[in-house]
Amino acid sequence: MGRLDGKVALITGGASGIGEASVRRFIGEGARVLLVDLQQGRGEKLARELGDAARFSRIDVSSEDDVSGAVDLAVSEFGRLDCMFNNAGFGGTSGPIADLPVEEYDFTMGVLLRGVYLGMKHAARVMTPQGSGSIISTASVAGLSPGFGPHIYSAAKAAVVHLTRSVAMELGEQGVRVNCICPGGIATPLIANAMGGGEAALETVKQFMGALQPIQRAGLPEDIAQAAVFLAGDEAGFVNGHALVVDGGLGGGRLWSSRPEAMRVHQPMRMPGE
Repeated sequence: MGRLDGKVALITGGASGIGEASVRRFIGEGARVLLVDLQQGRGEKLARELGDAARFSRIDVSSEDDVSGAVDLAVSEFGRLDCMFNNAGFGGTSGPIADLPVEEYDFTMGVLLRGVYLGMKHAARVMTPQGSGSIISTASVAGLSPGFGPHIYSAAKAAVVHLTRSVAMELGEQGVRVNCICPGGIATPLIANAMGGGEAALETVKQFMGALQPIQRAGLPEDIAQAAVFLAGDEAGFVNGHALVVDGGLGGGRLWSSRPEAMRVHQPMRMPGE
């Protein structure tokens, strides 16, 4: 028996990376999934591979018509909607604040924040009448502390965390839980592609990320997928308005091993004057 037996999920950005891992894990746990993405070829291929439990639709998460239509499609194909996973994203515009073009800011916020807002809005109109559901969004450790991402990306992810907490206060009273996941350094094809793509680039990303936090390996898309399964399922029935950090300890501060030797070796205590 799967942890998501009988549930229906809509996963945005579902054709690759965290989204693809989540689609596979959700279906493996018994869910039926509508995966949506702009990557039509990858999305259609994944849906064919996964069989009757999967459907694909090409949408732009910053378009209200597209998001509304995807929610309606999930209900028409599978009869209900139990989980909305607002996962679609990208790094967005980056660089010094004085150099960032307004149009790039608008585009970045359109995907990273507007897309989450639209997902919440249209999931809520289906879930509140049925009195149940789980809305999950992908935020980031960059939304909790500065220095982990570009300016606009970090601001958008901080807004996702706060929007999650605010909407949870409304929808929780109607049986709908709203939470988000804050990944740390996750080795995805998106990051590897920025370094030239391919397995070699992905391995380089993993080696670099593996040295950043106490758990000495890169985060994997499957790590986030497992967190999403938990939040989508009945095991998290009392979890609402939570930002679940999945970062191997990255956000905890300076690595213990990087501290000066005097701070890491036990020094016997002495009373003043001894």
